Amino acid sequence: MKSIITGIFLLLSVCFVQAQTPNYYRSPEKIYLDSKDGHNGGFNWQMYKAGEAKDPAEKISQPGYQTGDWMPAIVPGTVLNSLVHNKVYPEPYYGMNNKLDQNIIPDLAKAGRDFYTYWFRTEFDVPESYKDKIVWLQVDGINYRAEIWVNGYLLGNMSGMFKPDYINITDFARIGGKNALAIKVYPVDMPGTIKPKRWGAVGEFHNGGDGNIGLNTTMLMSVGWDFTFNDGIRDRNTGIWKNISLYATDKAVLRHPFIKSDLAKPGYDLAKETVSVEVVNPTQGNVKCTVKGEIAGENITFSKELNLFRGETQTVSFTPEEFPQLTIKNPRLWWPLFKGNPELYELKLTVTVDGKVSDETKTRFGIREITSDQNTPDKSRQFYVNGKKLFIRGTNWIPEGMLRTSDERTYAELRYTKQSGVNLIRMWGGGIAESDYFFQLCDEMGLLVWQEFWMTGDTKHPQDKDLYLSNVEATVKRLRNHPSLAYYVSSNESTEMPGAKDMIMALDGTRGYQMQSECDGVHDGSPYKQVNPMQHYENTASERGSRVDGFNPEYGAPTIPTVETLREVMDEKDLWPINKEVWDYHDGGGFHLMSTMYTDLTNNYGASSSIEEFATKGQFVGAMNSKSIWEVWNYNKLGYGDRYASGLLFWYHNCPISQVCARMWDYSLEPTASLYHTQNALEPLHAQFDYLKNTVSVCNDYYQAFKNYKVTAEVYDLNSKKVWNKSQVIDIPEDGVVNDVFTIDFPQNITQVHFIKLRLYNEKGKEVANTFYWRSNDKYEGRKTLTGPTSSGFEDLSKLKQVQLKTTYKAYQEADRHFIKAEIKNTSSTIAFFTQLQLLDQNKKPVRPSFYTDNFFSLLPGESQTVIIETATADMPSEPLFVVKGWNVKAATYKCK
Repeated sequence: MKSIITGIFLLLSVCFVQAQTPNYYRSPEKIYLDSKDGHNGGFNWQMYKAGEAKDPAEKISQPGYQTGDWMPAIVPGTVLNSLVHNKVYPEPYYGMNNKLDQNIIPDLAKAGRDFYTYWFRTEFDVPESYKDKIVWLQVDGINYRAEIWVNGYLLGNMSGMFKPDYINITDFARIGGKNALAIKVYPVDMPGTIKPKRWGAVGEFHNGGDGNIGLNTTMLMSVGWDFTFNDGIRDRNTGIWKNISLYATDKAVLRHPFIKSDLAKPGYDLAKETVSVEVVNPTQGNVKCTVKGEIAGENITFSKELNLFRGETQTVSFTPEEFPQLTIKNPRLWWPLFKGNPELYELKLTVTVDGKVSDETKTRFGIREITSDQNTPDKSRQFYVNGKKLFIRGTNWIPEGMLRTSDERTYAELRYTKQSGVNLIRMWGGGIAESDYFFQLCDEMGLLVWQEFWMTGDTKHPQDKDLYLSNVEATVKRLRNHPSLAYYVSSNESTEMPGAKDMIMALDGTRGYQMQSECDGVHDGSPYKQVNPMQHYENTASERGSRVDGFNPEYGAPTIPTVETLREVMDEKDLWPINKEVWDYHDGGGFHLMSTMYTDLTNNYGASSSIEEFATKGQFVGAMNSKSIWEVWNYNKLGYGDRYASGLLFWYHNCPISQVCARMWDYSLEPTASLYHTQNALEPLHAQFDYLKNTVSVCNDYYQAFKNYKVTAEVYDLNSKKVWNKSQVIDIPEDGVVNDVFTIDFPQNITQVHFIKLRLYNEKGKEVANTFYWRSNDKYEGRKTLTGPTSSGFEDLSKLKQVQLKTTYKAYQEADRHFIKAEIKNTSSTIAFFTQLQLLDQNKKPVRPSFYTDNFFSLLPGESQTVIIETATADMPSEPLFVVKGWNVKAATYKCK
């Protein structure tokens, strides 16, 4: 195993400065029928309510059909997306527009399925080069049922949200001419309803309405949940939500390639690869063909001949016993974040008929082994990668609420994810199976994925078992080559469909499986909402008892968005003073307590006179929430602390809608202070402070030990005077923690508000990590209070003197990215608290997404910080503004060229 602790690797791992990766899985051999509206694609899509269409499907699906009164449609997209795009209904994410009892946008359960049943239609040319070939129309995903019509003929029927269809349109395609595609899309069979709030699990409201949404194989959260609109999305995301593509093959077709690795133990220095692929004969005659494979760059090739009867599908396999070249010595192993490089290989497969290539496919894969067991003191689930323990610092992914996604949004969210230091993403069971591009990026970034399959304990189970299992099968076949895919779980807090486990293991077998998210060494979650941050240290944050132990699948707290984002959520009159009804609607029905407890904690920094002041102070609360949670779990990592902790999945990760209860970034992709304070808490080498014990500890997430490192602590009063300091030399174990290195003895006469700066130096005296804290003298008076050094008594922060920071910067461009490299120096004698950098356009609106290597940081007198801001050239305004401001920092604006 290679050493991975170098200064360069640390910088790249944490900051992740690089251009957006192209979509490897978007084949240049295919024609993607993306709409011009919404996607800047090449095709004019239109839509019309099916019940109002006067002509039959045979006519609607003919080229040249007159669509004068049809409206433009967004494809991929949903019915409601297109209706909003055409201004039939207002933006659902703004104000109270989506609220059920406002009756602004009709709800599927009330209006009926016919109301949201629509025709989607476009026309396309079939290239002359497709002549004498098999012509395919691939529809990757609809919701929920669909009829596929081409040139007047019904050629396909689709059901379920997660199963693609490959439609042979050869006999109906007009080569070199105009063709028409019309898709009639029906909503879910059982839309579910919204019931008044009633209690579900301890400390939370019932989700999923009456539960009937679960009778479908779909995105269950579309009916309403406490982390999104609690009364749901009005059309339940009816539509064509994934890509449609056109391509051609010859008489044999390749589908669902799979490569399995068997690693020799204990050295993991030998990998035996088994390759399989389905070969399809779509013709009416017999076909003799040859399947050839290659592992690119490894000088490994293999081939087999086979005969296919008409319409037959065969799975051809290549084993290392039959093909010794499939044994790889000293393979480049794939590792998750901070553990090594996420090495990738490429498998290329072709099938030839009569010496000509009939079809070809390629896929990436990684050589690694991911296992888990319950051989822990408390029988909690413990994960391993390539034979080494992996402490899970994970999170719960929530999809965009109305499926308004793109490669650009996916890239931004996953780049923020890597920057935060998180190493596993749980695909929560009421959501979706994400795109190939999502998994591609996880492969490249070293982010593990835990995949669940659309069943929850809040809803009923799918009524069509075969339909559900076929959707699971299609998903497993699509995702199983991704090294990032770590674990299969049938459901969220429920059970499994009979036959699911056996099928999944037969299709894959290289990953673990458990029935539901709270079993087999994974206990139930909580807390979910705002609590006193002191409770995380005390392990009393959950009403259900101890939760900072074992493996917790859901544990988290909210953060308020920035003021710029808040202004995009609702009218100014509702924003300030806080209109509780509107704020609560954008808080899952008030679930996370943003208008109550979060507001109270914010007011412990002093009452606010404006939404700008309130949002700024709210960032302090959110940063404290995130850092305290992660550092408590760091402390207890793998039994180094008071308890054995094997993993945490933060609840939740990303905002599905515009809301006031953000996390590390908000719906607009604007990072909050929580991103950077999580990034600090999860840095691979980290010094941290315990607000309950007043002790300093050091955590190590590398598979490498470090000797003769020095940790230092300095305490500064409100006047920025150093009043206490201490240091100690320590040895840091591999992937371990040195807890309670020493205790900070705060002077008795210290100011009410004061600051702590921790630093970690390597054996050569070079600083490798630092952490900044603010603290009050307030005593913690128990879990039912909002008191304590993390939580109250911060009014005196307003007494900090204003400072002017010295800023130098350089703007430059590389490829399709723009950069600003800034050095911010505090030349004053006063601490610069919560310094924020912003990249704005000419109208002083944030440029999004932009990637800051750090932000919301504090500088001691004489300290400086270098920050790189990166933005896609396409998102960069012509005259951007670079702003430096902060709690007590005089705002300075610079014009960048």
